[in-house]
Amino acid sequence: AVVDVAIQDYVADVAAELIYQNKSQTSMEVLFAFPLGPHMAIYSFQARSEDAKVQAMLQDEVQHLHEATGGWENLEYLRDQSQYPGEVFACFLGTLSPSREVVVTLRYVQELPREPDGAAHFVLPPTLHPYTRLYGRASALPRAMFLLAVWNCGSSKLHYSLLLTASLQSPRGVVNVQANFALTPLIYTAQDHSTAQVSLAGSPPHQHDLELLVYYGDPTAVSAVVEKGDPGAPPGSLLGDPMVLVTLAPSIPEAVPGQHQSGEFIFLLNTTFLEHAQVPPQSRDRDGDSLLFLLKSLPLGCYFNIYCYEETSVGIYPQSVQYTQDNLTEAMRRIPSTGSSLGDSNLLETLRSVYNTPRPRRHPRQLFIFMAGLPADKEAIAAEVCRHRNSHRCFSFCFSEDSAALAMALAEETGGEAAYVSSDSSMSLVVLKYLKQALKPAAEGVSLSWTLPRGLEVEVLGGTPQSIFQGQHNLLYAQIHGQAQDTTVAKGVMTLQYSLDGQDVTYTTEFPLCPQGDGRLAGHRLAARCLLKRLLPEAVSGPGEEPRHRAVEISLTSGIICPFTSYVGVRTPQRVTWYQRPLALLPPRQSLIPCQIIELHGSRISSCYPKSIWVPPGWLTAVRASWLALRQLTRGIAALPQRGACSKACKPPPPFFSSLKYVDPMEFVLCSSILWRWCTEAVAKCQELVALQKADGSWALSSGLASVLEVDEDEIKGKMPDEVVEPSIWATVLAVTWLHRHDACYQDLCELLEAKAVTWLCSQAESQLDKCLETANTLLGSSVKPSVFRL
Repeated sequence: AVVDVAIQDYVADVAAELIYQNKSQTSMEVLFAFPLGPHMAIYSFQARSEDAKVQAMLQDEVQHLHEATGGWENLEYLRDQSQYPGEVFACFLGTLSPSREVVVTLRYVQELPREPDGAAHFVLPPTLHPYTRLYGRASALPRAMFLLAVWNCGSSKLHYSLLLTASLQSPRGVVNVQANFALTPLIYTAQDHSTAQVSLAGSPPHQHDLELLVYYGDPTAVSAVVEKGDPGAPPGSLLGDPMVLVTLAPSIPEAVPGQHQSGEFIFLLNTTFLEHAQVPPQSRDRDGDSLLFLLKSLPLGCYFNIYCYEETSVGIYPQSVQYTQDNLTEAMRRIPSTGSSLGDSNLLETLRSVYNTPRPRRHPRQLFIFMAGLPADKEAIAAEVCRHRNSHRCFSFCFSEDSAALAMALAEETGGEAAYVSSDSSMSLVVLKYLKQALKPAAEGVSLSWTLPRGLEVEVLGGTPQSIFQGQHNLLYAQIHGQAQDTTVAKGVMTLQYSLDGQDVTYTTEFPLCPQGDGRLAGHRLAARCLLKRLLPEAVSGPGEEPRHRAVEISLTSGIICPFTSYVGVRTPQRVTWYQRPLALLPPRQSLIPCQIIELHGSRISSCYPKSIWVPPGWLTAVRASWLALRQLTRGIAALPQRGACSKACKPPPPFFSSLKYVDPMEFVLCSSILWRWCTEAVAKCQELVALQKADGSWALSSGLASVLEVDEDEIKGKMPDEVVEPSIWATVLAVTWLHRHDACYQDLCELLEAKAVTWLCSQAESQLDKCLETANTLLGSSVKPSVFRL
């Protein structure tokens, strides 16, 4: 394999040439499969032998091509054949005779993640480095399905060679490159160190993936790079104009847990959540459920609201209210009981109601969405969230496998997280895990402004997010339109403004207007991918054909596929017919062959490594034909009650275009059955204590608290240190000490509650805490350390 990687800041363009040889004595049917990782898009594919060439091309009107090829469903049998789910590019290439070879040329672009220290992180896809190892969940597909055999299970010897070269570019200068494999010395190809080159030294290791970390100069959190357009594309088009690649990752300090914090938290609940939130009968009232842990863990200073969308699309409050004890008590009182007779799901109208509600100023909005099943209007829901993607973040939770894709789509579109919760899992740990993430501080009121020569203007494709949370980075694409009237001005200025903890922050970055790049248009193609993602929900569910036509235009001009276009393998003879055998996969005169991006469902069948399987010509064809025949038979039997006795087979409807990809719900299960049993017991033990906690984090000295602590109330009052003026201080120290008496076994459940309590204590009576803790340890028979109380 020969791999050429071009990295420009946080965008990569990869060109790979793979040479496969059939060294066996048996002909083999050839299938090429390339798993697509996150933020990756193929834009060019070609396979050639001595006799023929197959070129993947994008075409419009998928259904017409379906009929023209007569075999698009040939690839569908693959959907359940892989152990690992995910998106994969697949193309049948026919039969390869002994001692013959086929050369595959592949090009793709990818957004690179930004490490906390500012480095761009690149990982070579496993298909380009198919080393032998055990496959875990991180794998999307066995390393190579090409020829059905590339290596064997027991051998550690590499059966291939790899030549890897990386070209690096940034106007800030390339400072350093680190890798987990041997590299040649970094060679600078420009005096200002803006371009450099590095290569693989020697043979690649066979124990792990190949990873590169690229470090740039001026490690600010904001950068702008201009990529030149395609000189052959018309001015004003997506590929014809220069593109600015903008990276936003402002430095946001850690927040002290338990302190006052801004933010708007909106909870969209359904019946299933309320049912799963229930705990065993030890609860004195319905406050003792997962919803209680969730609401009690919110910080002072924030805003909140609750929608029970299966009953009504109206919130418990007309709009979000401040988080106070009175508002919290009233909210818990208004939540309907799980025994209520609820109607059909109305998530779409509830979301629209939320988006029409004003957001408190300087309080970033975050939604917690709980879904029992897949709503019928799932595409409209995805489109609605997409339209408001820059104004909020979604954390979505699903209770059924069919809603996993929608939950993931809502989270990914807004920069949030998704979780699949099986029926025997605990809600408390799952929800609190993401609440902790949601409580990270954010840069609020984000805006970008530009200073450019007269005649030029900038359009940020997809808009600018209103909030950027700690640990996030945003890669934006901005198109430069027009013609500069003053050609002597060589630089532009980008200004980022946002608010952090009530303070206004401004970053100013200069960038050269002279376009950079090597003509590979990686930024432009990723900008097209970004636009297609934004257009797709509207094109699928919205009225009119304009969004669809726009999506098709962008797809065909950029080479990035969308559901309204399809890859077509166009076969071109070179000298003689490539497919000569009677059982060859492709007829000798067939010019269009199956070539498609497929969503693999995953069979979850355990295996070691990919096995070496030598197959005779026609074997793959026969297996596929049998599978298709069986599927058609079962579909026909299932359809009989609906269509009655038909003398002719009914043609299945055309495939439905969807913006929601297949998602394996097993990837989202966060709690095992053992963990669920432990969590249920933990909730039952501490739920009454949590129910007694006030919104500010304190506890009152009461008989209820004494009952939870299993200590006589008079004894608690009698042991209160003389230095303590306020009984609630003594009560709060006792409660926190009780939570730690079993080596912090409630840490995951009560971490946020405890942090709020300790913050309240430190603000009330820090000088009294030493004596209170000493007495509490004696009374409860514990040995909690002073560090728990930040002493």
